[in-house]
Amino acid sequence: MARAIAYLAENFAAQPSLEDAARASGISPFHFQRLFTRHTGVSPKNFVAHLTLERAKESLRLGETVSSAAWQAGLSGASRLHDLSLKVEAMTPGEYAKGGEGLILAYGFAPSLFGTSLLMATERGLCGLAFGDDEDAMLADMVSRWPRAKFVRDDAKLAPYADKIFSGAKGALPIQLFGTPWQIKVWDVLLRIPEGKVVSYSDIAHSLRAAKASRAVGTAVGRNPISLLIPCHRVLSSTGAITGYHWGTTRKRAMLAWEAAKHDEVSA
Repeated sequence: MARAIAYLAENFAAQPSLEDAARASGISPFHFQRLFTRHTGVSPKNFVAHLTLERAKESLRLGETVSSAAWQAGLSGASRLHDLSLKVEAMTPGEYAKGGEGLILAYGFAPSLFGTSLLMATERGLCGLAFGDDEDAMLADMVSRWPRAKFVRDDAKLAPYADKIFSGAKGALPIQLFGTPWQIKVWDVLLRIPEGKVVSYSDIAHSLRAAKASRAVGTAVGRNPISLLIPCHRVLSSTGAITGYHWGTTRKRAMLAWEAAKHDEVSA
């Protein structure tokens, strides 16, 4: 289904039909419809309808910012984020400069709706989640965040995390966040954006009482180490344009459309 989602996200402007998507996936339209709906929780038609992100743009036009009632709802609703158990560690400048020295990070790869995922964890919880198509490039990118840490591949250790994130397995998901005090503040705001909603970088800056810090907010959002779960993909430009997603704007568009479609089907 990752291939189907990528195809639809790349070609949504042409409004691909069920037959087009099924052909790209190499299966019959009948089986494609059933498999897509079973694995994603939304129909192909609903997913394509939301890929234009008109819902996201309308939310911004209507002023649904971080001060809205929906924002204050935080982690409630259909999202599984309420299952997260966070261990937050804001680093001092000295600790940040050490680049993860003394840390032992296990990592592993797993398939997902949005391509190959790379998961990383300490003994205390998940500390990294990335998406891409090139495992070596993904690993190099994440290693650069903690250049002095020790990395050990252990797919079995990361499998339970992948199951909870991508298969809906029950139970709390422990997460350990490492970041500067400013980054932690921005990531905390990201956690409060409900599924199916979007905000702008300036909205986040205003919520932190730093109205002129949109650029600094953007930098902190881009350094979010746990994509999807800490939903940096829900931040758009003030015009509603999709910009600046570390793992690719096509993937960001697909994530937003998937969440909006799920939100619609739950609300129906």
